[in-house]
Amino acid sequence: MKTIYISLLLSGFLLTSVTSCKKALDSANVNPNSSESAQPDFLLTAAIKNTSDTYWGTTNNMNSSLLFVQHWAKIQYTDPDRYIFTNTSFQELWTTGYRTGIVNLNQLIKLADAQGNPNYKGVALVLRSWIFTLETDAYGDVPYTQAGDISKYLTPKYDAQRDVYLGVLNDLKTAQASLDPSGKAISGDVIYANSIPLWKKFANSLRLRIALRIADREPDLARQVIAAIQAEGGTYINANSEIAQLNYKASPNQNPISNLFDTRDDYRVSKTIVDRLTALNDPRLPVYVSKAAATQLYTGVPNGLLTADASALGLTRTSKPGTYFLAPTAPAVIISYAEILFDRAEAAARGFTNEDPASLYNQAIEASLTQYGVSAADIATYKARPDVQYDASNYKKSIGNQKWIALFGQGLEAFAEWRRLDYPVLTPAVAGSLNGQIPVRFIYPGTEQSLNPDSYQAAVAHQGTDALTTKLWFDVN
Repeated sequence: MKTIYISLLLSGFLLTSVTSCKKALDSANVNPNSSESAQPDFLLTAAIKNTSDTYWGTTNNMNSSLLFVQHWAKIQYTDPDRYIFTNTSFQELWTTGYRTGIVNLNQLIKLADAQGNPNYKGVALVLRSWIFTLETDAYGDVPYTQAGDISKYLTPKYDAQRDVYLGVLNDLKTAQASLDPSGKAISGDVIYANSIPLWKKFANSLRLRIALRIADREPDLARQVIAAIQAEGGTYINANSEIAQLNYKASPNQNPISNLFDTRDDYRVSKTIVDRLTALNDPRLPVYVSKAAATQLYTGVPNGLLTADASALGLTRTSKPGTYFLAPTAPAVIISYAEILFDRAEAAARGFTNEDPASLYNQAIEASLTQYGVSAADIATYKARPDVQYDASNYKKSIGNQKWIALFGQGLEAFAEWRRLDYPVLTPAVAGSLNGQIPVRFIYPGTEQSLNPDSYQAAVAHQGTDALTTKLWFDVN
């Protein structure tokens, strides 16, 4: 009995010691100069900045999607322009989107509920919806319902692309209902300077974008989404002053494209778009393209040349992007007014609304030209060209060609719209590695195969081979 008592006493002493030690360590590891809980304004700013940087940056924009849609080309190190990638090539969009985007925004939603501020929740849902759309547009099936909560889902399942789009549409409807201009204020918003009415327009504009993304597969559902927005009395982005974009500052917070060109010189504008702008006498040519230093001519580079052939064209005899895009303060555009007008034109052409598609198409062209400072006289001349006129017999061709021009620089969005509308008709890379095909998706990061193998394999079984040429659900033709 005495032995048992001593054992219990020692056990209690050890437990108390361990507990006291843990408390001591916990106290020792607390930084008295920092907050133990994240502040919503900091989470919001970080999510916007980190996502915009990767969306507009090298890996997902300059080194892939801008090459695929032939806005840009490579003059050196041409493997990406020839569609040669590894399973680490497309990792950044995934890791940044989920780890610093979705995780931060999920936390912001929890804080918004705890603090009784629905406007933070609405804004977080809009941004989270944008990120999920970027992910599924690029990869196809991706984590959605189990994303961003590693305490519950260390290896999240991949949701089918259709389910991701539909889930995001529901989230945006919730966001729209949460956003209240007369409600509690927010801070940390570096897109709209904390203007809730503009976030409501942003939410509806994303809903319209996604409705059209699913329109070839689910036309009735797309129509219902647009009708719901109209029934709610909602409005879209309605002026160039309302464009959803991050306006960058001087270094070290400069535009990622500007930052890259400070130290590298291996990108040029594609011959495809230079030739198209030249043929149309498009007044955006000097905005999008710089004259070659040696010749003072607008000279694009063919996509997908062998490195030696590209180098032979000469760094000084080929055109870099225009100074507008190389400026440190150039914005990362998320959704432009021109895009929304093109979307409304397409919705009307599909019979989803009673608006006039030709009128909206012309307004979209004007909005894009105005966005880049083109004069009213030049706009009128351009719109009057027969090869710019709206063709009601092939709305996808008219809208696709002009939208492709208007989306210059927005690689991920231009890539999604080119796949969906099938215009413009592009010729694959000269020395491409895909047997005469252009990529139609990003491949999954290699880390998913090692860290989340079951979910990865299930996605491949559902969607198809994890290859650049595997078409995604929304890409019908």
